[in-house]
Amino acid sequence: MFDMMKMMGKMKEVQARIKEAQDNLGKLRATGESGGGMVKVTVNGKRQLIGIDIDPTLLKAEDKIVLQDLIVAAVNKAAEEADTMAKEEMKKSTEGLIPNIPGLDLSGMMG
Repeated sequence: MFDMMKMMGKMKEVQARIKEAQDNLGKLRATGESGGGMVKVTVNGKRQLIGIDIDPTLLKAEDKIVLQDLIVAAVNKAAEEADTMAKEEMKKSTEGLIPNIPGLDLSGMMG
């Protein structure tokens, strides 16, 4: 028989864990590099850019376009890694609480 009270209790626990996971995303760090490490960017688990490190040899006016391209590439790599980390965090946070339903994607709940 379906126990509605038990299900409601489970949902509250799931919500609490999701909130905790969302809060933890700000603490996660992912780094992306391009140009053989000449440009490094760091994003958090919410895919917010929090740091850029540029090799000083790239800071020449004639290298502006190359530098812009390298920054974009590094940011995209870091964002991809952060997305993967966020999905893993969500998976760990809800493990055992939400059944493994094929096609169920909770990544949209990650802020």
